[in-house]
Amino acid sequence: MQDLLSIVDVDKTFPGVHALKKASLSIRKGEVMALVGENGAGKSTLMNILSGIHQKDSGSIHFDEREMNVTCPMDSQKLGISIIHQELNLIPHFSIAENIFVGREKSKSRFFYDKQKTIEEAGKLLARVGLDADPRTVVKDLSIAQRQMVEVSKALAFNTKLIVMDEPTSSISDTEIDRLLGIIRELKANGVSVIFISHKLDEVLAIADRITVLRDGEVVGVLEAEGCTEDAIIQMMIGREITNIFPKLETQLGDTVFEVRNLSQGKRFADINFSLRKGEILGFAGLVGAGRSEVLQAVFGIDPSDSGEVFIEGKQVSIKTPRDAIGLGIGFVPEDRKLKGLLLGMAVKDNISLASLETVSKYGIFNFGKERGIAESFVGKLSIKTSDINQQTLHLSGGNQQKVVLSKWLAIKPKILFVDEPTRGVDVGAKKEIHALLSQLTQEGVSIIMVSSELPEILGMSDRIIVMHEGAIKGEILRKDATQHNILTMALSKESA
Repeated sequence: MQDLLSIVDVDKTFPGVHALKKASLSIRKGEVMALVGENGAGKSTLMNILSGIHQKDSGSIHFDEREMNVTCPMDSQKLGISIIHQELNLIPHFSIAENIFVGREKSKSRFFYDKQKTIEEAGKLLARVGLDADPRTVVKDLSIAQRQMVEVSKALAFNTKLIVMDEPTSSISDTEIDRLLGIIRELKANGVSVIFISHKLDEVLAIADRITVLRDGEVVGVLEAEGCTEDAIIQMMIGREITNIFPKLETQLGDTVFEVRNLSQGKRFADINFSLRKGEILGFAGLVGAGRSEVLQAVFGIDPSDSGEVFIEGKQVSIKTPRDAIGLGIGFVPEDRKLKGLLLGMAVKDNISLASLETVSKYGIFNFGKERGIAESFVGKLSIKTSDINQQTLHLSGGNQQKVVLSKWLAIKPKILFVDEPTRGVDVGAKKEIHALLSQLTQEGVSIIMVSSELPEILGMSDRIIVMHEGAIKGEILRKDATQHNILTMALSKESA
């Protein structure tokens, strides 16, 4: 089979980081090539070079039998390469249809935009990816998972020879994942090549023909997917064996510390009731659009609710803003760390201290020494890989950025911690570290509410599971009774359990 893409001995260095070290790989026409490696292995850097965002320092790239020299994403698109980045590249205040066809709008004539045709064509693409949404919907009103599917639709709208998908299933449910994998198979059957970057190795083995493994900027091997195992991939990725990815510690649960009663918010969710015990991890499961994240945002004071009451240790409290929640000892790790969890242009130490500024200042005087001490403490405790606490957070890997977000909220010494997709887009090693941290926090008496679209994570880490469907709670399952089957059955049901 003929190679569509050939990358040979590509090198790339950033200040203080040798990101790629003579990296080489190839992808054939109509092939699905998985690209795997720990956070910081060089996967995104390689794809950014392919898209024209970064320029290689040395090496060569050939695409469709011609040497490829791209200086911007537009050059890459003209060649027939579409890239779906992990950090979604959509315009929030544009509609879905406008985002899909931005720069390539449907026209009635040279000077007139055909809005109706644009909406119709966008609708066909949305149907293809299984997203039930009006193409006129403004993107800022969509969930992360829905935006992910819009990105897929946008890629399909091009006359594409190669699609690169960087963590495309990181925040979508099993139903949407199955649909996406089906789309990838359709693309392959039509001769389109796909580079599939993912930390979900079960999906890698389900969809890939071959697997290229990166470690510390180097390609350390290429595996045939047929007959390969997750353990073999992991050992090649990290050079060591990973066991017990869900290190859940058994915790003696205490009294109820947090309770929500009759919480409602427009069409998003209604009549939400649940409680949380001391030292408990309460998992929230459900399909995309079920309302899980929206409930946490309303409770934390990010979005206003129409009605409802919140109680902490039996006392009713008023939470109108995130500042109110923080003052009551509640932290919130959001699902989109780059958009809502971090200020990427700021240093690691500045991000860690963001939620606890009052503790590092006195009488209006900021204590830089105390801020440094807190930052250095968390960098050590959470094993954050950074050259210095003054390094820009932008340059950290996804897993280390997530640890910075966690550090920010742990710095307020929370009694209650909300974590929304806590291991989204992080590698298997960082995932285990984050799970161990959450489990350790419960041993220290912290109570955790965890939203996750990964059922193994929900099953592996939760003491109790709340299942939501279309803005309503459909039931509650104890850890000992929980299975993927009964969670999915409840998540798909319109009837209350």
